Amino acid sequence: VQLQASGGGLVQTGGSLRLSCSASGRTSNINAMGWFRQTPGHEREFVAAISRSGGATYYGDSMEGRFTISRANAERIYLQMVSLKPEDTAVYYCAAGELGYTETYEYDFWGQGTQVTVSS
Repeated sequence: VQLQASGGGLVQTGGSLRLSCSASGRTSNINAMGWFRQTPGHEREFVAAISRSGGATYYGDSMEGRFTISRANAERIYLQMVSLKPEDTAVYYCAAGELGYTETYEYDFWGQGTQVTVSS
């Protein structure tokens, strides 16, 4: 499975961005897709995840209410981010896996990451 993330960029505090992630290859066993983010010197942090059907969504503690994960189909997801803060600055990674939703070890496949920078 290959994951391609896009949509990152530079935005001012309070602004919005939408990230996209497309999966290709043998995706039939993928039950969950999600987003994590990472800053230098820190571990990868869970942002949001969504089930294959789109019926279940999960969010990290500081994201719910500002971030919305959605699914276009079995292979494409989005992360709509509003009211962005400088502390949201990070590389955002798309992930996909058969199991689980909130831990990095539960994901089998990772995209290359897309940089989100929020200026103050």
